[in-house]
Amino acid sequence: MSFKIVEQAPARLNRSELAVPGSRTELFEKAAKSKVDMIFLDLEDAVAPSDKEQARKNIIEAINDVDWGTKTLSLRINGLDTHYMYRDVVDVLEQTGERLDLIMIPKAGTAADIYAVDMLVTQIEAAKGRKKRIGFEMIIESALGMANVDEIAGASPRNESLHFGVADYAASTKARTTSIGGPNKNYGVLTDALDGEARDYYWGDMWHYAISRMVVAARAHGLRPIDGPFGDFSDADGYRAQAQRAAVLGCEGKWAIHPSQIGLANEVYSPAEEDVANAKRILAAMDQAMKEGKGAVALDGRLIDIASIKQAENMVKTAEQIAAMA
Repeated sequence: MSFKIVEQAPARLNRSELAVPGSRTELFEKAAKSKVDMIFLDLEDAVAPSDKEQARKNIIEAINDVDWGTKTLSLRINGLDTHYMYRDVVDVLEQTGERLDLIMIPKAGTAADIYAVDMLVTQIEAAKGRKKRIGFEMIIESALGMANVDEIAGASPRNESLHFGVADYAASTKARTTSIGGPNKNYGVLTDALDGEARDYYWGDMWHYAISRMVVAARAHGLRPIDGPFGDFSDADGYRAQAQRAAVLGCEGKWAIHPSQIGLANEVYSPAEEDVANAKRILAAMDQAMKEGKGAVALDGRLIDIASIKQAENMVKTAEQIAAMA
């Protein structure tokens, strides 16, 4: 291990994160009573310019009055390139109590973007005597943001997670797609012709690099990597496949833009009971091995070592967090 120790962001269960427009007040209570892990109240893309001010007032009232239970609560502010952003931060933080946990920063492009929001939030917290430090979620959804993803990830001690915003990222990179997430039939490979046999065509994952890159940056700075939206909320199988792919690459959770996607995300990002049981066996075996002065031990015909402990501990901890939510 490097001499540099990576500080980990606060351990929050982040399997599913539900987007709730600030202009849709009828959805607040429903979101609070849902099985989602995290909720972000949205002032950005889901709110029309003419509704921004009222949506902000709606969110202030909801943060103060709705019983959000144990759910982590976040606020997606408008972009730093708009005149709405500073009022989003100032009004919400000055007019609410301690219930808000996070601020989601959209279209994060440079470390300076995070620094700017950090400066504003820090001043408000000091001026108003807020006791709980607000954390940051950053959406990587542009070529600029991906190019600077390492600097963004390390820009503030408030940072907790990076999210992949596939739609705006596709627009920024001029990708040939109009769907929000999912595969593209034109992104694939054609096998060579062998002895006159028919050639096969295999679809690829056009978002593989982007998510992998974001995951590396997030983990290098102790943050949670989260996959973003999947636009076709009528396609449960497509959502599940997308979520599983992101989970394999290292993501901890995925957005839900519709309540029907909450259960799918929770399912994919929850460890299976048999895997948790095996993780506990690994921890027990390694505990015994260390008592005997061994650095590694065989279990079920496979070598397990110190690295196995970390993986097993993470799985057991996640299972405990899920149990606490029940």
